Amino acid sequence: MTEETPMLQSYPPEEQWDDFEALDAKSWPEKVKRKFRLVPTTCFNCEATCGLLAWVDKDSGKIAKFEGNPVHPASRGRNCAKGPATINQVEDPERILHPMKRVGARGEGLWEQITWDQALDEIGDRIGKAFREERKDEVMYHVGRMGDDSYMERVLHSWGIDGHNSHTNICSSGARVGYATWMGFDRPSADFANAKVIFLISSHLEAGHYFNPHAQRIMEGKEAGATIICIDPRLSNTASHADHWFSAWPGTEAFLLLAIARMLIENNTWDQEFFERWVNWETFLTADRPDLEPVFSNVGPALLELYAEYTPAAAAEMCGIDEDQLREVARVIGEGLGGFASHTWRAASAGNEGGWQVSRCLQFLNVLTGSVGTEGGTNANGWNKFIPVTPIHPEPQGEWNDLTWPAEYPLAHHEMSILLPHFLKSGRGYIDTYFSRVYNPIWTNPDGFTWLEVLSDPEKVGCHIALTPTWNESAWFADYVLPMGIASERHDVSSFETHNGRWIGFRQPVMRRHAELEGQKVERTHETNPGEVWEEQEFWIDLSWRIDPDGSLGIRQQFESPDNPGQPLTIDEYYTMLFEKSVPGLPEAAQAEGMTALEYMRTKGAFAIDGDQYKVYERAVADADLA
Repeated sequence: MTEETPMLQSYPPEEQWDDFEALDAKSWPEKVKRKFRLVPTTCFNCEATCGLLAWVDKDSGKIAKFEGNPVHPASRGRNCAKGPATINQVEDPERILHPMKRVGARGEGLWEQITWDQALDEIGDRIGKAFREERKDEVMYHVGRMGDDSYMERVLHSWGIDGHNSHTNICSSGARVGYATWMGFDRPSADFANAKVIFLISSHLEAGHYFNPHAQRIMEGKEAGATIICIDPRLSNTASHADHWFSAWPGTEAFLLLAIARMLIENNTWDQEFFERWVNWETFLTADRPDLEPVFSNVGPALLELYAEYTPAAAAEMCGIDEDQLREVARVIGEGLGGFASHTWRAASAGNEGGWQVSRCLQFLNVLTGSVGTEGGTNANGWNKFIPVTPIHPEPQGEWNDLTWPAEYPLAHHEMSILLPHFLKSGRGYIDTYFSRVYNPIWTNPDGFTWLEVLSDPEKVGCHIALTPTWNESAWFADYVLPMGIASERHDVSSFETHNGRWIGFRQPVMRRHAELEGQKVERTHETNPGEVWEEQEFWIDLSWRIDPDGSLGIRQQFESPDNPGQPLTIDEYYTMLFEKSVPGLPEAAQAEGMTALEYMRTKGAFAIDGDQYKVYERAVADADLA
């Protein structure tokens, strides 16, 4: 290598993203140069929303490939196979490219192509009629993976309805409940990179939430000396990287965890100072051991009696594991007080009766080791996930939909969507207009034929609008199938608990951004997407205007341009307000680079919010926040 030879780089320099020259690999050995514009967006093939760079060929005007975005604070330029595979979705020959309306019976497979205006007019008239007749509980939006933080809540609040439904109770609610019983927050956020001990009930290095950003930091922690402990009945890739692997019998994980907890207390290797200050042990002693004086010195003995059956020998027999290894793991955990980073999400915690106790018992170990909100410990997800306050946000709806939150299930952690078709069949309610998005209930639910029966019956579901980029079983029985964009064809903001820090990522329609940089004026995203593929955020704005054309329902005003009264809010106006008013430090960072906050996000695709999130519970709370 000579001084003139350029150094190898993993990514094009950021300052060259707008005009980057590279050799065409397929033309080798001939050297053919191609010019690209690199447009940032975020992946939508799992919930982690890792950063992507779309390479737009300036000659063809098409996306050539997707690679990682090196300035994204969570993924840091690295992606799993699903990120680059976005190009396969863009070029999918079977994707839906135009709005479709059913012309035969439901499920008959007869469709006609319609315009977006026709779809908006017909659906808007229908919903507007329901609202004017005070049938607010007959409009429902049912989503699997949202992909955006808070936008849809703003829409439904603007409509004045309790119309949100999710799939969480057939997904992750088990783990959520276990965490929520400890801290109110329903997800963990482990500081893997700085941990002393990493404890995983999962195959987290190759799967799960949020495995790419987490996997990077798990390996960083391992390289820095952390001990990795894995509970997985399979010899997964994660187990193969672990220092200790327990192939426990499925369903025995909580027993194993309580055995470790008992050993920590018995060996006096638990963080008693943290426990005394932050745990409601007085309530425990008063309720469970009224025979004992409510002083902290009685907590340890009381816990040992409570967990008397969870001995290492009993756990070894129950779980099918080695007793000596279990004792060794308890010793290692006890030596790493404050640095216990743990994670479970689905695995043993979800989709199983009693699964919520797995996450609950795992969080108990975090509490016993004083590893809550510490460097190398585990945060509540809300301390790391950043959700900006949406602009022009109306008051909550003041309505209660018994179809999603039935009164006889007061402890339900999320909507009881699993019961919806059964309620409709029993005559408990009726849905006039049903939107499904990133959700295929006929396929997803174990009683799919019940869903098929209900979605086939207009007496139970008057109109079903499937918002989807591709055909699926449920869309086949819809009345309208409206194509919505994939990761590179839509606007969203999102943030997740990937490490100790807070960030926000910006998903944007790549070809719209490219067209605008080329000087084209774009009114709606479907003008630049394949076919007439649109995006939800603009769709909801325009649909809200059709629902309330004269403003008499108070809906239209929530979607009106602040700069041009009497005109719909534009997507640029919305994100200008959000980025300038709701993301701390972003306007200043943008100004330092001579940009607006919106242009900064369109150029870089993500922003890291300053400050660490350790021990947020020690911070003083402003009086204004308590008012």
